[in-house]
Amino acid sequence: QVHVVESGGGLVQAGGSLRLSCIASGRTSGSLAMGWFRQAPGKEREFLAYITWNGRSTYYADSVKGRFTIFRENAKNTVSLQMVSLKPEDTAVYLCGATPRAQHTRVTVSTISWYDYWGQGTQVAVSS
Repeated sequence: QVHVVESGGGLVQAGGSLRLSCIASGRTSGSLAMGWFRQAPGKEREFLAYITWNGRSTYYADSVKGRFTIFRENAKNTVSLQMVSLKPEDTAVYLCGATPRAQHTRVTVSTISWYDYWGQGTQVAVSS
């Protein structure tokens, strides 16, 4: 079993920055690919970014490309999402998903069903 926990959310003014962290623990946590999603009230869960288990490949949603950066520190089993130039429309619960699947495409990693394990999420609020 894999346990996923997100942290780092909070309240920030528009134009500000936040760094979210996701820690995966468990038997296979060191070989998991990870993805960040967000879900605003009344909206569907939205893909943001993905990183392979070794950090060699990343994908981003067009809506956050250039503002969000995903990276990992495998020694700490941590995947982080650095967010800059935040906008009020970035307000949402941010969730981290983990998957043991290695073969991937840009389409598959953006789907919720690709991920076997999820955290509870961390709230990000951006004020105007």
